[in-house]
Amino acid sequence: MFSFDFHSPIEALNFPLFSDKRLTLHIKRDDLIHPFISGNKWRKLKYILQEAAAQQKTRLVTFGGAWSNHLLATACAGAKFGFNTTAFVRGEEVSNANLSLCKLFGMELRFVDRTAYKDKQALFHQNFGSDKQAYFIDEGGYSREGAKGCGDILDELSHAYSHIFCAAGTGTTLAGIAEALAAKKSAIQLHGVPVLTGGAFIRNRIAELSTDSVANTCVLHTDYHFGGYAKTKPELTDFIKYFCTQTGILIEPVYTGKLCYAVFDLAKDNYFANGDNILIIHTGGLVGLLGMEKSLHL
Repeated sequence: MFSFDFHSPIEALNFPLFSDKRLTLHIKRDDLIHPFISGNKWRKLKYILQEAAAQQKTRLVTFGGAWSNHLLATACAGAKFGFNTTAFVRGEEVSNANLSLCKLFGMELRFVDRTAYKDKQALFHQNFGSDKQAYFIDEGGYSREGAKGCGDILDELSHAYSHIFCAAGTGTTLAGIAEALAAKKSAIQLHGVPVLTGGAFIRNRIAELSTDSVANTCVLHTDYHFGGYAKTKPELTDFIKYFCTQTGILIEPVYTGKLCYAVFDLAKDNYFANGDNILIIHTGGLVGLLGMEKSLHL
């Protein structure tokens, strides 16, 4: 019930910066998994939905901002797999393309002020505590089930890599990959690029979903947030335009733009050794680009 065929290929990226330094660069196109349950969103939701079904729940209740890719993925997954869906949306009531799609997939939207939003468990219990059919899903799919789904990425790799890079918002994807690498006793170095200021907290979030020893295996590059979540600067937007025109692969300013910028910047600074094979995980989330279109100055 909770699986569907998808194509998540790995593509080579050919840039002189990497070939000149005898590096190989690939990108795993999880953005191609599904138009709306895209990237790591399906991976996070897969085992969450299985658990909800096992508990005979019929309503998924989750949380996010107005441009949350997670909200859209949950709305679409609910429609696809037969769940009702409700989202608590952070901040004042607004209307945008992302939320319109959520409603089109049948999601009920409840806007809450930012103070109330901070305590998501309280919101859930106040509104759904007596509803035995409701199932709590944390913001961004943050959970052990979500991490487990992201760990499945390793089973799809046919080549050995020296380094794996992915963006970090809640730390769920990193936690899953780190746990899977530890289980396989893999020598691959995992890297996270936090997209928020003060991104070192991501290590604690990884540890909450795994262990301290697993969390400590991940290298965090915390200097590529460009001012914070959904913030950008001209050097980032210039890079995104360059990358998209050179590859035909869409990246955006919130997650994947910062991720790719970091990898290119580290290569320029000779961070990698000759012969290293680098894999970028494209975690999708491209609908959110519509909310930052003006920042790209196209």
